[in-house]
Amino acid sequence: MRFKLTLQINSVDGKTEIPINYQYPLQCAVYNILSKSDVEFTTHLHDHGYQYNGGKVHKLFAFSNLIVPHPGIAIDKQRERLIIKPDMVYLYISFQPEKDTQHFIQGVFAQQSFRIYDRLSELEFIIREVQVMQPLEYSPECVFNTISPVCISLHNDRGLMDYLHPEHPLYETGILTGLLSRYRTITGKEYDEEAYCRLKVLSEPKSTLVNIKGIRVRGFRYKFKIDLPKPLMQIAWESGLGEKGSMGFGMIEKVEST
Repeated sequence: MRFKLTLQINSVDGKTEIPINYQYPLQCAVYNILSKSDVEFTTHLHDHGYQYNGGKVHKLFAFSNLIVPHPGIAIDKQRERLIIKPDMVYLYISFQPEKDTQHFIQGVFAQQSFRIYDRLSELEFIIREVQVMQPLEYSPECVFNTISPVCISLHNDRGLMDYLHPEHPLYETGILTGLLSRYRTITGKEYDEEAYCRLKVLSEPKSTLVNIKGIRVRGFRYKFKIDLPKPLMQIAWESGLGEKGSMGFGMIEKVEST
């Protein structure tokens, strides 16, 4: 289930800036808000996630970048700051755990506030509205924009991580493997129908390098068309595409095809 949060900006020191790498503080804010309502649920989501038959653990939620309407964001590269100009911004967040009900999430997030800060900046966000988004209207080929970067990775021969460009020949395989793994976790069984992923990138991919607690993670933002079986398309819609959804990667929005 997907939600749109309307956030009012409340400046702490007269400035409206946050760190460029705000994904980890934002993730912490989400966990903190959830923990006010259900500590056991949040601890399970943060520390354990969901697992099928001893396999990979999935946390099964995703969130977007901050969506900033016109006049948008100014970037101070030297100080590594994002300067937010409007007084209202938006955040999309989706869940697929046991308690992904409208009542639970709306009750938890309504009228809460959180802060994104580091040693240079601090900015408060007040949640003014929590809207339930319409379910995905499935079609065999859907067109999406990424609203947080999609991350697909492989271990290389040196034991390090290579982050794949959308044009890499194994990119589609990486997407499909992740969706099938999450399907097993959600349903408790293997996907027994034909599994396929046909991806067509419709815009120039933009690389985004995010520093999360000293670890640099690369993803790409782009417009794309994708053909997936309905159950896998639904998983991509609800819990993100690719890896690290709970760290602010892989969230997508459906757009009209052109």
